Amino acid sequence: MSSTNPDQQAAPAAVRAQLSIERLLSRSPLIAGAALIAAVVFAWRWLLVSDMSLMPMDGHGMGAMTVRPWSAAYLVSAFTMWVVMMTAMMLPSAAPMILLHARIDRVPTPARRLLHTLLFALTYLFVWACFSALAAIAQAFLIDRGLLSAASLALGEPMLVAVFLIAAAFYQFSPVKAACLRQCQSPVHFVMRFWSPGVAGALRLGLVHGLYCIGCCWGIMLLLFVAGVMNLAWVAVLAAAVLLEKLSPPNWRVSKLLGGLMAGGALWLLVMR
Repeated sequence: MSSTNPDQQAAPAAVRAQLSIERLLSRSPLIAGAALIAAVVFAWRWLLVSDMSLMPMDGHGMGAMTVRPWSAAYLVSAFTMWVVMMTAMMLPSAAPMILLHARIDRVPTPARRLLHTLLFALTYLFVWACFSALAAIAQAFLIDRGLLSAASLALGEPMLVAVFLIAAAFYQFSPVKAACLRQCQSPVHFVMRFWSPGVAGALRLGLVHGLYCIGCCWGIMLLLFVAGVMNLAWVAVLAAAVLLEKLSPPNWRVSKLLGGLMAGGALWLLVMR
């Protein structure tokens, strides 16, 4: 009567487990897509459940509450809010580029392919985190000058709102905007132009894409101050505008249409003063 060696039984099980892991990792676009969805859902959930009570304030009564915008606690809170908000707003429009990277990267192992895509996405988000730091400083500056409501994070003066709208509208029609938008609208062209292999290539691609993306969208992000940075309906409208602008065919001229709407809004405010 023959006996089976326990090591011989364990070996095939270990091989099967390794093959299963390799098959899972080989589906890089699927894993990348699931991770993108999870990150966007988490970011929007954070925005939905958070409120301005998370911002550090001094005082005990509503009338006594004050904000110290240059305090470290306030700046960290503002920076965190902007990072999560940029993740919620910008990852959906960057998804085609990230998923394309996951499909075309050809490295010997699936794990390295997934690593490169992760580095590309994280570098892209790092660039927006740098933008978020500048936005948090701008927020503190505007509050300190009394131009931005500390409670709603919205501009109160119609003339200042009109200035922001006009600045964003002018940028929508600028050659710089058009050049950056072209890179964001054509993932295949962008990857063919800037692709390089390896970890360094993934980091470089994420950095360049993030910079082009900021060049394309900073004017629209400026409008967050118009109706309130934490006005989620307004955040969703601007996120939809970014998504439509990047994913629509170039001949639709969505950026010009948005610029016209911004200019029209500024004109209406100036007329109604």
